[in-house]
Amino acid sequence: MTAGLLDGTATAKAIKDELRAEIEALRARGVRPGLGVVLAGDNPASAVYVRNKTRACDDLGIHHETALFAATTTTEEVAAKVTEYARRGDIHGILVQLPLPAGVDAGRVLALVDPAKDVDGFHPENLGRLVQKRPRFVPCTPAGILELLERHGIAVAGKRAVVLGRSDIVGKPMALLLMHADATVTVCHSRTRDLPKVTREGDILVAAIGRPGFVRAEHVKPGAVVIDVGINRVEKEEEARDLLDEVRLADFARKGTALVGDVHAPSVRDVASALTPVPGGVGPLTIAMLMKNTVKAARLGA
Repeated sequence: MTAGLLDGTATAKAIKDELRAEIEALRARGVRPGLGVVLAGDNPASAVYVRNKTRACDDLGIHHETALFAATTTTEEVAAKVTEYARRGDIHGILVQLPLPAGVDAGRVLALVDPAKDVDGFHPENLGRLVQKRPRFVPCTPAGILELLERHGIAVAGKRAVVLGRSDIVGKPMALLLMHADATVTVCHSRTRDLPKVTREGDILVAAIGRPGFVRAEHVKPGAVVIDVGINRVEKEEEARDLLDEVRLADFARKGTALVGDVHAPSVRDVASALTPVPGGVGPLTIAMLMKNTVKAARLGA
């Protein structure tokens, strides 16, 4: 058995195409959705993520502004910009790109995001609403994963689902969404005993642990659907040879770098029934759902 690929790029395109009509309807009413972004520090990955998000805004005709801050910025400076975005009528969604520099109090900054503009879904109010199954904005990566499953006709109700990772950004909200969709959910983490035995219980396995190639065939139930949330950069040839197939290895030889997930794709694809690729799996969906949340914020605020 070779796993079928769950194409996140195609699914993200479908979501964005559906948004175009809604954006046009809003603009006919004089409302152009707007996204305010805060980018602080010199993290290269963060800069790439923000660039990809603002490109998606340009593609859809969503207004966007990015406030750039040096790594030496203060909590007060970043907080002032978030407060400004919160009071402006032309900014419907606020995105604070994490991580923030060490000298900035991330908790204080995120608490200043207006819950009605919290398009990342990280504010305590929005997380609380998600717990109660009354969501306003759902964190983008888990929401995108659920869309991916639904649009590929993968039933969730009644299934055993295992989430590997317990972060506030992915693991916890993912578990809640799967639970609300009537799956029986287990959350695993670094302290879980006999981890492969537990993960093999999952008809659906979501890997969000942040360790390249960690999930291998021994972790996967035959026929399971495996969702790889990880985005890890590999630059060592020995590691690349272990994690990449022949086609991607040739590309690595040319570039000297490659992106890999938390799943060891070469071994898992022979066990799973379906697998998300990295890149081209969950990443594009995260951006698409950010756009969807921004449009929703504009609609609710209009």
